[in-house]
Amino acid sequence: MTPSRRAFLSSLSAAAYGLASEKTVPSEVFRYADPATEFAVTRLTDPKSTSWLPSVYDRAVSRKGSFLLYSSDRSGSFQLYRMDLKTGVSRLLSEVKTLDTGSPTLMPDEKSCCYVADGNVVQSNLSGGRARVVCSVSPGFEAGGFCVNDDGQYATLIEKKPGAFRLRLISVPRGSSTTVLETTVEITHAEPRPRRAGILYTLGGRELHVVNFDGAQNQRLRIEPGGLGPALWSADGRTVDYLNFPADRKQLNNIREYTPDANEDRFLATTTQFVQLDRNADSSVFVGAGGSKASPYVLLLVRAVKRELTLCEHKAGDPALVAPRFSPNSQRVFFQTDRHGKWAIYTMSVERLVEETE
Repeated sequence: MTPSRRAFLSSLSAAAYGLASEKTVPSEVFRYADPATEFAVTRLTDPKSTSWLPSVYDRAVSRKGSFLLYSSDRSGSFQLYRMDLKTGVSRLLSEVKTLDTGSPTLMPDEKSCCYVADGNVVQSNLSGGRARVVCSVSPGFEAGGFCVNDDGQYATLIEKKPGAFRLRLISVPRGSSTTVLETTVEITHAEPRPRRAGILYTLGGRELHVVNFDGAQNQRLRIEPGGLGPALWSADGRTVDYLNFPADRKQLNNIREYTPDANEDRFLATTTQFVQLDRNADSSVFVGAGGSKASPYVLLLVRAVKRELTLCEHKAGDPALVAPRFSPNSQRVFFQTDRHGKWAIYTMSVERLVEETE
């Protein structure tokens, strides 16, 4: 992108993306005891409208658990909101035509966030007023996934159109982008490697690859055969935790760990048919969504003892969309379900079950 193009887009950003800072929504919080476990569950958004958490690969919750990024169509179209988790009050952060609801992510300083809307990658100040267009999606393509790295300097953007997929690398401060690779096979997720200049991406929904920022050393990981669920870097970028769906459906879905530098794959634990997965900050505990009708639950799995604990029912129409995840300090779990109407966001405290992490 040329400097003049960047300057033009930046000049439009205040008008297009900085309009909504003073609009707030009263608390919609509702608390209840889960019918299966009697644990306390808090529903954060009203199921009369649809609300979504960002992708599990993106940062939705502040480090101290004080606020949450999410999207909702309560105004008639999907917009981005910041919820104060102490009061339940939400502040409107965007007024756009088309928001990629999976894309919002907190920047590391937690003063701003990035998201994809109207064909642009946008960085917005959480206090309102300031916003800028970082870069635009390539002409003829649409966004298919977005993720910012651990220090906020780079982001990955999947671009797609019929028969063509691109993995793009964005320099967030400079507002420039380059193409890492192009393929005719679908790229379904891409996540920058913590502390290193690499990217983990999923190809064709079944293959995991790691590639350098410059496109070199494109390595296919020798993971366990079968279907592939979520795959997440560990916090130090040394290993990948992923969910395996065995080809033999009589076998249980299981969590595995891959070490790219050693080219080693190992089994961690079987699950109660998890279809979604997240890890806490030190990968000692996993949270998952059960996919079978017999176990429509959100569950914790403790790695050391390979045992599960049921937190609550999710009873979602599509368990693959429950998307459970930990807060950064591992003291809360967030998830979404349509059990009470439209898709809404829920949370539970797990501070008595999981040790706090930094």
